[in-house]
Amino acid sequence: MKGIILAGGTGSRLWPITHATSKQLLPVWDKPMIFYPLSTLMLAGIRDILIVTAKGQTEAFMLLLGDGSQFGIEISYAEQAKPNGIAEALLIGREFLDGSSCALILGDNLFHGDNLGARLQTAARRHEGATVFVHAVRDPERYGVMAFDSDGNPLDIIEKPSHPPSNLAVTGLYFFDATAPDRAEALQPSHRGELEITDLNRAYLEDGKLNVEMLGRGCAWLDTGTPASLLQAAQFVCSVEERQGLKIGSPEETAWRLGWINRGDMTRSAGFSANSEYGRYLDDMAHTHDRNAMGVDVDGLGAFGFVTAREKQTFYSSSNNRRAGHE
Repeated sequence: MKGIILAGGTGSRLWPITHATSKQLLPVWDKPMIFYPLSTLMLAGIRDILIVTAKGQTEAFMLLLGDGSQFGIEISYAEQAKPNGIAEALLIGREFLDGSSCALILGDNLFHGDNLGARLQTAARRHEGATVFVHAVRDPERYGVMAFDSDGNPLDIIEKPSHPPSNLAVTGLYFFDATAPDRAEALQPSHRGELEITDLNRAYLEDGKLNVEMLGRGCAWLDTGTPASLLQAAQFVCSVEERQGLKIGSPEETAWRLGWINRGDMTRSAGFSANSEYGRYLDDMAHTHDRNAMGVDVDGLGAFGFVTAREKQTFYSSSNNRRAGHE
């Protein structure tokens, strides 16, 4: 399976911030926005990734991410001449996909939660049909909303409904089989002149080939397309990282935990940003003896944060002390 990150668009809702740079290069707390969807695809086990940028912005992404070798992956680039819809990314990436199934993620979406890695890997192992993830939202009229029949089976996807049939919005992460580019090519542009991802998902649904996965309360899904949502995402990441002492959305750490890069690679990455907290964090990871110090196998990676060996030992020590009556 291959991956596509759609990092195009004009970012008009964030103007004038995005007048001179891509939205997906803006910071979400301590990392560029693009790091978060990149880490999500990596957690799914995907190592061959295409980043689709807006016209004229590829060079900036290449300066940040290069060819992906520092993350143990391969990154390619393509441009979207103008924002013609999310589904167009599959047409732009047709040659890159070369008959492979794929995961498509929006460059401004952030996912975090317990057991997320295992769920992504399960979706990636499906080689027929499509998989979408839905999440409860307070304002479903802003999204594509999933409708269900009386037995709980998916019935329809309605784009920005005036009267939402549920509060379950379709998130910006989609897994597709090899037929996706052909299906996208057969779509008719909407009244907005775009190839709508909702229409593509509906095509799979009508063929009985759409899997719907529910992200419950243990998972967070945020988009960062407005000043308010950008701030909220930064506050969320800051809060979790400050509380846990663990990073969300670090592609270097994800690659290290998955065994895609070695200690030397991590040390070099840390050296590039040695004066920053992020660089010091990577250096600490590079000197962690147990790369899988979570108490679970790599295939069960649950989120973007990982427990270090030092934290694991502290936990066990304090637990033993409590059992022995020392607390």
